[in-house]
Amino acid sequence: MVSVSPSTWQRLQILYQWVLENGDKRTDGWLLVYSPLPVCGIFLCYLVIIRLGPKLMTYREPVNIKAILIIYNFSMVCLSAYMFYEFTASSWLANYSLLCQPVDYSENPLAMRMARVCWWFYFSKVIELTDTMFFILRKKNNQLTFLHVYHHGTMIFNWWAGVKYVAGGQSLGPQMQKYLWWKRYLTSLQLLQFFIVTIHTAFNLYADCDFPDSMNMVVFGYALSLIALFSNFYYQSYLSKKTKII
Repeated sequence: MVSVSPSTWQRLQILYQWVLENGDKRTDGWLLVYSPLPVCGIFLCYLVIIRLGPKLMTYREPVNIKAILIIYNFSMVCLSAYMFYEFTASSWLANYSLLCQPVDYSENPLAMRMARVCWWFYFSKVIELTDTMFFILRKKNNQLTFLHVYHHGTMIFNWWAGVKYVAGGQSLGPQMQKYLWWKRYLTSLQLLQFFIVTIHTAFNLYADCDFPDSMNMVVFGYALSLIALFSNFYYQSYLSKKTKII
């Protein structure tokens, strides 16, 4: 059993208090924002379901959830359309800069509007964890890839930090939906998006921009990891198969 020394425990407590007390005060009272513990609990439950779900379904028939999927996908498309409109309208009306946009921590109506849509996007990432449960219930275990779990799991933490500390500022808005049939082109667009995010974040690390460098570094590293994983997925799904055929 690993023991934690009192000094280490005290440092962890100090760090936890810092996490709680140094966030955006406007969003502290919003659901799943003030403390990282609830979202950590959700993620742990998610991992348990991924671990045990396929085993529980081994000797069971796939569950017919077609009606649920239609309602779920339609609801998520509607939510995405709403978020896209709110991101676009809020940034346009507030005259956002494409290169450097500091966070407006005031309670100005436009600043609050942007903060609220950031929270909705964060919450949508929590909702999208059910994608994995649908795969398990339908026994589509081949889709439970590392990329799938990594992307879904890390997005909730990235957007928790975004809403907790920088609810607004430079934001590229919601990603393209994965419910479209043109998956190969969607993957290409996602890769393009990640390259744009990487270049944009690298620029802000060197530019004199009033946006936290710590957040820029996190986003930069995360974008690089997504480029690597999605590039590998694209190669394995489309290029390697084509090479074998030739």
